[in-house]
Amino acid sequence: MKQQLEAIRAAAIAAMEGASNAEDLEALRVQYLGKKGELTAVLKQMGKLSAEERPVIGQLANEVRAKLEAAIESRASELASKAMAMRLMSETVDVTIPGAAQKLGKQHPMYQVLDEIKNIFIGLGFEVIEDREVELAEYNFTKLNVEEGHPAREWSDTFYFTEDSGILLRTQTSPMQIHAMESRPLPIRMIAPGRVYRKDEVDATHSPMFHQIEGMAIDKGITMADLKGTLNTVVRSLYGEDTVTRFRPHHFPFTEPSCEMDIQCYKCHGAGCPTCKGEGWIEVLGAGMIHPKVLEGCGIDSSVYSGWAFGFGLERLALGQYKISDLRLIFENDVRFLEQF
Repeated sequence: MKQQLEAIRAAAIAAMEGASNAEDLEALRVQYLGKKGELTAVLKQMGKLSAEERPVIGQLANEVRAKLEAAIESRASELASKAMAMRLMSETVDVTIPGAAQKLGKQHPMYQVLDEIKNIFIGLGFEVIEDREVELAEYNFTKLNVEEGHPAREWSDTFYFTEDSGILLRTQTSPMQIHAMESRPLPIRMIAPGRVYRKDEVDATHSPMFHQIEGMAIDKGITMADLKGTLNTVVRSLYGEDTVTRFRPHHFPFTEPSCEMDIQCYKCHGAGCPTCKGEGWIEVLGAGMIHPKVLEGCGIDSSVYSGWAFGFGLERLALGQYKISDLRLIFENDVRFLEQF
């Protein structure tokens, strides 16, 4: 039995020193020291020994168990240290290596122009307000001096939620004039950017959804000269002092007199091309002096106060700012196009 114990000790220690991981080491512990292990099996035969042999073999067995337990503990510590070293090596971060570059998004060219326009008007003392896109026909038409039966109120001109509801997607930002006049004290200087909706056919300069910037100033003694001076200042701030503009007589029910402002085509400089449809000019806004009936409908005395209003087409301003020839590019979300800005 003494030889058996010595053989178990030698074999077990050799196996434990060769264990490559904690799982193998645990399997060896069970193999030699477990309830059904080899050392336990030998100790179960102690009853067959004589009274003189038992103390000697018992002491030897305890020494073997102690050596095996010490060997297990020592190897477990070595394996843990080795695992930690490997982990530290694999997880090492070299802080001197440049980080991975993160590709940043860019602001849409249309909103770049919008921010520029906002800054120009804020510098002129205007307030920026934003409000609803779902509007009542009363504000979209009636309070703007567009009565029932007017051509602008035909069903084909916009999108109604139901036929008789009087609720629609606004066709213009002009209703913001009415909301401002009803809710703000005089004098008023405001711009109102936002989306508008019309049943336009899609082409190089039209879309059924587009953006406008409504502007309005109401005070005592305001004239058409103030309107022209403000609009020329804004356009030249956007496109440069050499920008050529023209004002044409027009008709809008909510302004009198009314006009449209064009800028000389940025593509052909007035010679005529597909972008300007051969005219040499591109319409960018409609404007005029606010109709006295509109002022009176909002409780403003038109004999004391006067005002002007305009509506920019934001996309068309962006086209001019960045020399873009087709409005459809603004909405197509083509990264190859957008990354240029």
